[in-house]
Amino acid sequence: MTADPEILALCCNWCGYNAADQAGAAKIPYPSAVKIVRLMCTGMVDPYYVLRAFERGFDGVLVMGCHPGSCHYKSGNVQAREQTDRLSGVLRTLGIGPERLRMEAASSSEGPRFAEIANEFTDTLRKLGPSPLREVA
Repeated sequence: MTADPEILALCCNWCGYNAADQAGAAKIPYPSAVKIVRLMCTGMVDPYYVLRAFERGFDGVLVMGCHPGSCHYKSGNVQAREQTDRLSGVLRTLGIGPERLRMEAASSSEGPRFAEIANEFTDTLRKLGPSPLREVA
């Protein structure tokens, strides 16, 4: 039996984190290997956070923010989308694979959506196998 892939979920305080919290409160199952870090806004996602997560052995990084047009800071989710798009190219170049980084949106009332995305991403990463950096570490 293989362990679930380790996933770092960078969640915005207003939507993504509340969706995860709602999933937990409603006892909607999602893998315990999803480790959540609360950020005030996904616009705060720094490429260093993502690269450091892979260096530390995570198999995937999920960025969970507000739906387009719903960012509490106007354009943080747009900035995060641009950042993750740029990072996908970096991950491809490093041999980690762009499919290990995923950005999604969920409102604070979408606990089931958070759990569904976490489960889908876990399945995707399970098919990909461990992160190449995890195997080196």
